[in-house]
Amino acid sequence: MAAPKPLELVPGNSLITKTPEEGRALAIMMARMVVHATQPDVEVLKRLRPIYSEDPRALIEVTHVVAIEFATIAAANNYWRTPVPAATPEHAKEHQA
Repeated sequence: MAAPKPLELVPGNSLITKTPEEGRALAIMMARMVVHATQPDVEVLKRLRPIYSEDPRALIEVTHVVAIEFATIAAANNYWRTPVPAATPEHAKEHQA
């Protein structure tokens, strides 16, 4: 029997994304991968989904995990150091009515 394929926890082994939107999508994907790494039995995941999908605390905890993943990705991409053009005062003046 062949050895199981190792679980890829960082897709493409990189946190670098072109946009914050791609970074957010990557954060969600990575959070989902953590769930599968923690509970690799798909049948158990399917059985538990109706329980946690209706538990407000569980859903809030999921958003926390995604936020942490996104903060890590944002740090890797220096989002806070590179101003977005729409956020600069010059750009705002150009687009005032």
